[in-house]
Amino acid sequence: MHRRSLIALATLAATALASPLAQAQGKDIKIAIIASKTGPLEAYAKQTIVGFHMGLNYATGGTMTVAGRKLVVLEKDDQGKPDVGKAALAAAYADEKVDIAVGPTASPVALAMLPVAEEYKKILLVEPAVADSITGDKWNKYIFRTGRNSSQDAAANAVALDQPGNVIAVLANDNAFGRDGVKAAKSFTKKAKIVHEEYLPVGTTDFTAGLQRIIDKLKDQPGNKYLSVAWSGAPAPFAKIADLELEKRYGIKLATGGNILPAMVAYKSFPGMEGALYYYFGIPKNPVNDAMVAQHYKEFKAPPDFFTAGGFSAAMAIVTALNKTAGDTNTNKLISTMEGMSFDTPKGKMTFRKEDHQAMQSMFHFKIKNDPAFAWGVPELVREIKPEEMDIPITNKR
Repeated sequence: MHRRSLIALATLAATALASPLAQAQGKDIKIAIIASKTGPLEAYAKQTIVGFHMGLNYATGGTMTVAGRKLVVLEKDDQGKPDVGKAALAAAYADEKVDIAVGPTASPVALAMLPVAEEYKKILLVEPAVADSITGDKWNKYIFRTGRNSSQDAAANAVALDQPGNVIAVLANDNAFGRDGVKAAKSFTKKAKIVHEEYLPVGTTDFTAGLQRIIDKLKDQPGNKYLSVAWSGAPAPFAKIADLELEKRYGIKLATGGNILPAMVAYKSFPGMEGALYYYFGIPKNPVNDAMVAQHYKEFKAPPDFFTAGGFSAAMAIVTALNKTAGDTNTNKLISTMEGMSFDTPKGKMTFRKEDHQAMQSMFHFKIKNDPAFAWGVPELVREIKPEEMDIPITNKR
């Protein structure tokens, strides 16, 4: 046999014997991040995207590579619309051949996207959409979530609000985020009494009528009266609530969780207010948070915000998983790797629960301080609420 033929046969044999992973080495790992870059949740989306890029850079030591494969991020705008988000995810999987998708911002968009991940058999890492149903009855095995869910919000806020003699009216968005949040709050409220639920659309500009209905329901109630707000998006109702002087006029106190810093400017009017939050840059004490805060100040001359931490956490989860698989993006291998996986985040350690892929994570009980050094009401830590303290239900149909 001629030497040239022997070389050709040897080359063919080597190619045939090469593993899929070996062939994949050097190929880019494509990640789509789909968020509401326009619409009422624009501020949240932009923070998530900034945090995600920062997190990838931190987790890869500035190389933006894992196991010799370059990480390429494709950004997509879902405009806060479920049909747009669904189409964007399908295009990312089918046309752009992304290995993993991250997002979206809004719960209604996330719910529309879940079946797409199942259809294409690719992972969708949900950040920061909150509705319980995402990892509950609408869940499938391709869905993971680093963002907190409604039950984690509710369980944490119950620490501050669920006390005997407390009477509560709730103001929430009229969407999956708001309604799932109130449903969860009711399930975790054992000692206090919820007497009214008020739902208003995202994008509401005039909160007067809704707040008046709440006042009418609460003002003559015996006990400690609270307006509990679970609100997502701009405009936020807090400035209007402050203008109404509810505590001074009716003895109604505000109770709410954390929010982005611009929304928390109105919190200065409520010193002493208690609640629970997902993240505030001054609370967690760990090397990942220190690095993110320092880098954000360096780049933007301002602290990272609520959803910056979420985007960073999603990036940490992805890089941790890819390091464990040595850069292999096979979906089933990633799923088996990520189930039960712990990873570091700016909030501290998170762990994906095997049963529903929800990230178990700490929340933070706070009290608002009016500090003249800050434009917003400062949430001072009362205590960290550990994951094991919150009995977060598993509600999927696995």
